[in-house]
Amino acid sequence: MPDYFEPNESGTNPVDADTGSRDIYFSNEDYAKIIRDYKKTNGNFPQATLKNKKKKGTTVLSTYMFFIIVFCVSAVISVYAILCLNDLFGMTKSKDSVTVSYNQELKSPYDAIDILAENKLITCKNFCKLLVKLETTLLSRQTSLDGPFEPGSYSLNGKMGFENMLITMLGKADTAETVRLTFPEGYTMADITKRLVDNEVISDKNAFISVVQNTQFSYSLVSSLTYSETVPFRLEGYLFPDTYDFYIGQSPASVIETFLKNTENKITEEYRKRAEELGFTMHEIIIIASIIQAEAANNDQMPVIAGIIENRLKDPTNWPSLGCQSTSDYITSKLSSAIGTTGHSADYYLSYYNTQISSNVEGLPEGPICNPGIAAIKAALYPKDTDCYFFFHDINRNIYTAKTNSEFRSLIQKYAPYLL
Repeated sequence: MPDYFEPNESGTNPVDADTGSRDIYFSNEDYAKIIRDYKKTNGNFPQATLKNKKKKGTTVLSTYMFFIIVFCVSAVISVYAILCLNDLFGMTKSKDSVTVSYNQELKSPYDAIDILAENKLITCKNFCKLLVKLETTLLSRQTSLDGPFEPGSYSLNGKMGFENMLITMLGKADTAETVRLTFPEGYTMADITKRLVDNEVISDKNAFISVVQNTQFSYSLVSSLTYSETVPFRLEGYLFPDTYDFYIGQSPASVIETFLKNTENKITEEYRKRAEELGFTMHEIIIIASIIQAEAANNDQMPVIAGIIENRLKDPTNWPSLGCQSTSDYITSKLSSAIGTTGHSADYYLSYYNTQISSNVEGLPEGPICNPGIAAIKAALYPKDTDCYFFFHDINRNIYTAKTNSEFRSLIQKYAPYLL
């Protein structure tokens, strides 16, 4: 038998004469190295095994950590996805309405989404913004969500889904059905609101009043008007009486825009310059015109009443009060059905509107008492030149004027004794 092995062979040596053992040899170089290392460590080979076991344990721990991290990330993504879908479809949202109001036009849908998030109507606003961007870029919609979003107050709930809430905030009508309505001269804000509700142009009276009181519009006549505790309705006097076409379900802001646009066109630059010539602001002219509208029996009487009112206004020392019944009637009669929406009682407003001789209100009341027509506005701008300071009507609505109080009482005694 040869005393060596060929490469890649293995075998045993003959018995060692001194030790009586046989060594096992491997021609493979790796195994030979293992045996040599084993001999060098005097049989401590198990240490390497422990080291390998330790390494194996660390690998198992790392594997567990990896799966835990993957699970946590997946859970977070799943929760976020559910919240996003909930914003989109309103699956588990509340049906409770939230009134969302803003005074300035929103140019971007992203601003509108921010407002929805601020009112807790949506949770994942960044997802909503991304979805709107994708829809705007890739898809064509019947109703664009690009905006602008009309200022106003909107009754929203999460059940609508964020896209339907955005559509509502656009101020577009829910349907294409229209209704034509006529508003006579002298209608008050309460009268107009009732007619709009009765004809389903608006569905939420409180939302409409909120827009009237708080929404800022760009039209020059009303841009400087702000809400006042002393005025029942901020835009009283500026919803021009006329015939209008409205959509069923139109937004309150859009309805008011329709009125104000017409008013802005009707009050020409000539009228505004004339108000300055008389020493009045255009707002004061609207207040005077509203009183003329309420007091006059017909258009022919309007310039006469205008002349008497303006005579008193020019001499406040001798005539601190206008002596008009219509201003207190506005509070006690015209607003009786709407006074609860204004925040104050009739008695409260009377201290600012009652211009009868016995009252403490000097000059004009705090605001217009109705929405005057163009004849009343012209009368306020071009009053009849008269030296009278008193007027009254008989039961047939004929008008009588007087220069002095004694003459006034004498005429009343003769033609309308029931007024004494």
